[in-house]
Amino acid sequence: MTILVIAVIVLGLLFFVVSRSKKEGGASWVQFFVKGREAGFSFKETEMLRHLAIQCNLEFPNTLFESQSQLDKCIHSLVRSVKMSGENEEQGAQDFLSKLYDYRKKIEIDKSAIRNSISNSRNISESQTLRVLVAGSGVFRSHVIKNTNEYMTISRPVNKKNPSNMPWIGTKISVYFWREDDAGYVFDSEVIDEVYSLGFPALKIIQGESLFRTQKRKSIRTKLHKAAFLYLVPAHEPPHKIEIDPGLKCFLEDISDTGCAVTVGGKADPGLRVKVQFALSNAAVCMTGTVRSTEFKEDANRSTLHIEAETLPIEIRNHILGEVFGLLPEEDEDELPFRVLDGETASSGTDGGSADIEQGGDLSADLDGAISSNVTVSVADAEIQ
Repeated sequence: MTILVIAVIVLGLLFFVVSRSKKEGGASWVQFFVKGREAGFSFKETEMLRHLAIQCNLEFPNTLFESQSQLDKCIHSLVRSVKMSGENEEQGAQDFLSKLYDYRKKIEIDKSAIRNSISNSRNISESQTLRVLVAGSGVFRSHVIKNTNEYMTISRPVNKKNPSNMPWIGTKISVYFWREDDAGYVFDSEVIDEVYSLGFPALKIIQGESLFRTQKRKSIRTKLHKAAFLYLVPAHEPPHKIEIDPGLKCFLEDISDTGCAVTVGGKADPGLRVKVQFALSNAAVCMTGTVRSTEFKEDANRSTLHIEAETLPIEIRNHILGEVFGLLPEEDEDELPFRVLDGETASSGTDGGSADIEQGGDLSADLDGAISSNVTVSVADAEIQ
């Protein structure tokens, strides 16, 4: 009996879809719904997508499931409609938008994998950072100096726990590296000689004829250079609470739905839990996360902090993905993200105000002593008023 009921429902839905197809110029909506199901959308979600395709006047709606540009048209239309109708806070609208962004991200990552992936170690660029694993000895740091068809020359691997005079010739190694905007790779090799290259100790290693591609990227990021503020996260406050007082001035350098990178003056250590606040499309956004790694440039006395975000509220995540894919409405944007309460701008002269980037402040004090006291704010080219 249950099977009969299900069969009747399915036939009813097919009849509905076919009848709608005939009324709307004979478009192949049956195939559209099949593709929607294959893409992971429910019947209701596919019907919403169908309405978007019609609203956007897509000549070939079925291409929406493979084409970034076609899908972008639909998402942009939905973002605009949600904003104009005041449905930003409605869970259903945000859930559907999130589903579309996830699918959009999947399309780009899959295409990027085909476009950017490499098949052997000869395709590794010079200066690529490497991690060299030696069984029984540990993991060493190195980088590519020269790469030819015959062999690869890498800097002599270093590890604080192992002596620098460790013999390398004949040693079997596993090499791991991460390619920007691609994925992580691993290949096995063997050291064939110890040499000097460009005046530095180096190793010649056998090329890897096949690479194992691992740790594929799970997010898409976009480059920025946007004024932002950095804060510690008080234990007693919600992690994504919008601040109305300025914090430590910094620059947001890139962003994705899983994290961001910011530049600050001085040195900083990994492990710090912080939040970054900035403006996107005239709306304040707060991202909380943990500093996973840092890069210090001694000549400029600056550090780039790579922050892994904690789970973001769905509306914030959607807003960030809108920026990543360039789908947010174009609006005049405040340089600093503090016109958020009653239309008032917090004064930088209030208690606990931001450190003076031009003059250089004590980052330790500004972040409540969480970073070593020798850190100072010194982003010389900051133009934040």
